[in-house]
Order: sequence, then structure tokens, then C-alpha cells
Amino acid sequence: MCWLFKLTLKHVKRKKRNYSVEFKEKAVELSYARGSVVEICRELDIPTSVLSRWRRESQDYGKNSFPGKGNPKLTDEQKEIAELKKKLRDTEIERDILKKAITIFS
Repeated sequence: MCWLFKLTLKHVKRKKRNYSVEFKEKAVELSYARGSVVEICRELDIPTSVLSRWRRESQDYGKNSFPGKGNPKLTDEQKEIAELKKKLRDTEIERDILKKAITIFS
């Protein structure tokens, strides 16, 4: 493989793939049944580091190892609070910018 091609491959951004809980569980199960992580990764087209992490999580947490995306559903109140906090941060940033502008132009 050409060195230039290898160099450009390093800088190509890969799209993050999301896998279902069932897929993760089956992949882990297959990897233990067959014993070869590399072989399973080739068949399923997933990185070996990902399957290794899933296996480790499965050992550590058992049935609770793949809880989902990690973004819990927010209630309307929680959404409003998050929105208000964002507005407050934006307002504080604007205030700080205006303070600096006043000191510069004074």
C-alpha cells in the first residue's frame, strides 16, 4: 500500500455507527462461542477495539452492560430548565463581551 494512501487514511473521519443492544449482545456471545475476536469483527464489520470493549462491559456489568444511548428522556420541566440555563449562559457571555468592549472604547 502506498505511504501516501496510508497517510490519508489516518485523516479520514469515520462516521460513528450506532449498534442496537441486541446486536452488541449477539456479537459478544459469538465472540465467546468462537473464541476469535478478530474473526467475528471481520464478519460483522466492526473494529476489534469496539468488540473488546463490549466484552469487557459485559463481564463487568452483566445484563446492565448496554443501557442504550445514555441520553435519558427529559420531562417538559427538565427541557425548560435546560433551555433557560443555556439562555443564561448566552446572556452572561454577551454581558462579558460588552464589559470588555466598554473598557476598550473608554
